[in-house]
Amino acid sequence: MEWIKIFENKEQAEEVLFENKPRLLIIREKRICLVKTTGKILAIQNNCTHNGGSLSRGSINFMGEVVCPLHQYQFNLKTGREAYQRSADLECFPIRESEEGVFIGLD
Repeated sequence: MEWIKIFENKEQAEEVLFENKPRLLIIREKRICLVKTTGKILAIQNNCTHNGGSLSRGSINFMGEVVCPLHQYQFNLKTGREAYQRSADLECFPIRESEEGVFIGLD
């Protein structure tokens, strides 16, 4: 796994990511949805496995799941699993924070 720096530090991440507001990150032609929830940054694939909707254009529900804007499929941000198992799981990407910055792990 390769660790790629996405923010210089946690403060920079705080300026860009707003609580429970999905944001698109494109890295090496991968479209990734970043979400800061309860102060933690999580990363999942951006395209919904049901019909390809952009999850970074979706919302976060009261359960802390990302909701696809097209057909309201709901995915767990930590596991990538769709709430009712109607669709394949999303790919999840690890995030690591250190004094050197905020990094995402890609295979």
